[in-house]
Amino acid sequence: MGASSIKVSNRGDWIRHKWKVKRGYLKIHIAVDTKSKKNTSMNVTSEKVSDGKLLKKLVDEATQKANVNKVLADGAYDSKKNFRYLTEKKIEPVIKVHRNVSSKAGGCVPRKLVAKEYLQDPKAWKRNHGYGQRWMVESTFSSLKRTFGEYVSAVKMRNMANEMMIKASLYNFFVAMPVNT
Repeated sequence: MGASSIKVSNRGDWIRHKWKVKRGYLKIHIAVDTKSKKNTSMNVTSEKVSDGKLLKKLVDEATQKANVNKVLADGAYDSKKNFRYLTEKKIEPVIKVHRNVSSKAGGCVPRKLVAKEYLQDPKAWKRNHGYGQRWMVESTFSSLKRTFGEYVSAVKMRNMANEMMIKASLYNFFVAMPVNT
């Protein structure tokens, strides 16, 4: 799981730079199947929505399309609520915890176990749980942006979300195409 930003418009970049006018951006939250490399779940929000709040929604949508037994996510998804939710669903939470994390339970034993193991040896934790497979999410974002551009053309939020969904569907179509060698 991961999130990336997309520019709301590509028009007027020079003027915005010159006058230091900030233009908002969209946040794209995505879940990728590590075997098929397809998007299994996607959500488009404003820049103000935090990544961690969408984990439940992304996982629920992804479980309808694929067998989810492990969630690989960066530190933005590190919360007791997310660890509890994944554990209840019998999904292994492979969420990178913050460096200054406490190894005390604080009401969440699954997070405590991950924190203890991560604090002992972060490299071993990453290797043992396959955290390195998270590159597929970053690769998906990179491919989407290189193929379709780093901005949306639509003006209304609903249409921007639809545009991104169409781009993600096309990306899945391209990934599923057989490669002739």
